[in-house]
Amino acid sequence: MKKIDMDSWNRKELFEFFSKMSHPFYSVAFTVDVTKLYEYVKRRGLSFYYALVYLCTEAVNDTEAFLYVLREGEVYRIDRREPSFTDLKPGSEQFYIVTMSAGNTLEDFCRAAKKKSGGQICFIDAEEETDDLIYFSCLPWVEMTALTNERDFCADDSIPRIAWGKYREENGRKKLQMSMELNHRFTDGVHVGRFYEALCERIEKLGRADRLL
Repeated sequence: MKKIDMDSWNRKELFEFFSKMSHPFYSVAFTVDVTKLYEYVKRRGLSFYYALVYLCTEAVNDTEAFLYVLREGEVYRIDRREPSFTDLKPGSEQFYIVTMSAGNTLEDFCRAAKKKSGGQICFIDAEEETDDLIYFSCLPWVEMTALTNERDFCADDSIPRIAWGKYREENGRKKLQMSMELNHRFTDGVHVGRFYEALCERIEKLGRADRLL
């Protein structure tokens, strides 16, 4: 973690501008082609949901703007963010929140997430909820177009919120709508674009790995 020198920070002017607003948050939704991800996980018996959580986590960490936090009035750049995601046990209508490290590989994360989620008996472990997370939600029953999250109002909240719904079939491709809710004090549209590019590149790498089999 590194403390930011505000006088030399190239984002100081934007940070101060959006800090004057009572609600500096914004949402954006976009389409992601997940065809190659779907094919990759199905061949390996992995969870599509956990795999996408992992890839989004890595794409966030590929994009430096998502790594800034505000603590006691000071801005810091943290080393990385980890996932905190909703999940649902078979036959249940009550979701719960799983928080854990993404680890080093997609396969390891999918297996570890399945094990931790399956063994969790509480709604949430409050001790694991910190400001270096990414909040994930999923509505697999509907083709979601956008989503906003509940929150205790705090303009210092820098935690990215990412959600998606049911993928749709379109000309032989599988596509889903992804929604992000962010704090404009730290991120702009260009950073959403870089996240999107990083996510798509990671999905493409899975496709290239599949072709080598």
